[in-house]
Amino acid sequence: MKNIILIGMPGCGKSTVGVVLAKTMGYRFTDSDLVIQETDGRLLCEIIEQEGTEGFNEIEDRINSGINVESTVIATGGSVVYGKNAMEHFKKTGVIVYIRLPYEEVKNRLGNLTERGVSMKKGQTLEQLYKERVPLYEKYADIIIDAGGKSISETALCIKDRAETLLYG
Repeated sequence: MKNIILIGMPGCGKSTVGVVLAKTMGYRFTDSDLVIQETDGRLLCEIIEQEGTEGFNEIEDRINSGINVESTVIATGGSVVYGKNAMEHFKKTGVIVYIRLPYEEVKNRLGNLTERGVSMKKGQTLEQLYKERVPLYEKYADIIIDAGGKSISETALCIKDRAETLLYG
């Protein structure tokens, strides 16, 4: 299965870039956060509030592990990298692309983290979360795209060029 799986911090543009990328490649588009909400029947923020961060991460891992699609751009939630099963599944089914954005840009783009359904430990700051996740994104990525200062279409084209080389040689 030749999918492109987008990982990165909340606000880095996974969903927005993913839609543009899917259109330019003739792929389908799936937002795994929406799949989680649809499958579970609750908003992400409700799952986090009711199940806690660890409970949410378990649900996210289970549901992402079951996403079986082909020729699809999958925009994942920022916490997907905590799910070992999901990341192994995605490695087998496509190319994993880390959309890297400097911390300051992430901070400027994000609004209310609770409403957005960002999986964070109690008392954890956005900067601490960023520093915790970056090594995980880098570990799982087949491709790293620096999106700082790039437009949505520029980022999508960079991903397309690099991913096609890996997917089709």
